[in-house]
Amino acid sequence: MKSRTARIAFASFIGTAIEFYDFYIYGMAAALAIGPVFFPGSDPAAQTLNAFLTFGIAFVARPLGAALFGHFGDRIGRKATLVASLLIMGVSTLLIGLLPGYDTWGLWAPVLLCLLRFGQGVGLGGEWAGAALLATENAPPDRRGWFGMFPQLGPPAGFLAATGSFLLLAAVLSDAQFRNWGWRIPFLFSAVLIVVGLYVRLRLTETPAFAAMLQQRQRLRLPLLALLRWHVRPLLLGALSMVVCYALFYLSTVFALSYGTTTLGIPRQRFLGMLCVAVVFMAAAIPLAAAAGDRWGRRPVLLAAGWAALLSGFLLSPMLGSGSPWQMTVFLSLELFLMGAAFAPMGALLPELFPAEVRYTGAGAAYNLGGILGASFAPYLAQQLVDRGGLDWVGGYVSAAAAVSLGAVLMMRETRNTRF
Repeated sequence: MKSRTARIAFASFIGTAIEFYDFYIYGMAAALAIGPVFFPGSDPAAQTLNAFLTFGIAFVARPLGAALFGHFGDRIGRKATLVASLLIMGVSTLLIGLLPGYDTWGLWAPVLLCLLRFGQGVGLGGEWAGAALLATENAPPDRRGWFGMFPQLGPPAGFLAATGSFLLLAAVLSDAQFRNWGWRIPFLFSAVLIVVGLYVRLRLTETPAFAAMLQQRQRLRLPLLALLRWHVRPLLLGALSMVVCYALFYLSTVFALSYGTTTLGIPRQRFLGMLCVAVVFMAAAIPLAAAAGDRWGRRPVLLAAGWAALLSGFLLSPMLGSGSPWQMTVFLSLELFLMGAAFAPMGALLPELFPAEVRYTGAGAAYNLGGILGASFAPYLAQQLVDRGGLDWVGGYVSAAAAVSLGAVLMMRETRNTRF
């Protein structure tokens, strides 16, 4: 039993870690190299904005991936769907690493880049919900928050792996080498990780909840239609509750990385090291918040994290804009700690909002719709805000995102004692 539990926990963790590694390396490459490679022009600011726009394409694709994989996850099972999502994400990432730039393929280069980024979004859209269901549908009723923590640990692990790869490249390559070809290496290395993830997932069995649903013949012909007809309120509240998680993360990583290395002139290697420190705080917050969610409920944890995030927006301008590596590291660590605290309960809460027959579709749709609202164009909008009004406006953006999620959580019922 213990070996099976460990295998389930590892499988739910490793898949999200790999897929988020793939996702994050694009965000870092967008901040550091993709603009000049795929978009012509002499204005670095325009190139950065275009790169951030391609970053946002994947978030638009994620709800489509959630609907597609949710349909099959609720119809044919969690296992096969998780394998397919990992394959689509991996192939898209590998091809980005092989794609020639604008100088070689002209307009086709950014067009194909956008298509492959769309493919990344589709794959990731099907990943998280399946991993969360794999964990929570195998969990004891009083420990769903703890089991739901394992897919939530995938993003910080993936981010550390992604950041570590870029740090290593910064140490061994010149800036010119990195911009010309070095940024492609993390994308190519993804192929190795995908093989590991597929090996682990192909050894899984179906979850008890899905097996029981098969026995009772409760499968729906169109889970998405049932979701939109009967479960719109939990879908919207779940999505809005995720907004602060995404805003905190992508403003503290993608936008902050771009702002710190360009506007403030901080060396890329130093800033990536600061982010590595900050992400450790995110990883530390996840088990603490997950355990608290099992003990006191999901809502109290989310409300506490939301209020703290709202207040943290007022610290963004003085601390991130200080130019002091120490102050900036403290601020980034605070933001990502709060992100982890708000993110951890979602591994249990979003599946708990929906019955088994639409659970994959509902949890995935809420998670990824929250991504559109909270993160898809967050780096782009933050860049526009800082250009027009300064960092104070970006801080206001953080506080507004927190207020949106707070409102959703206040309108939401407690789900800790929901029966699976």
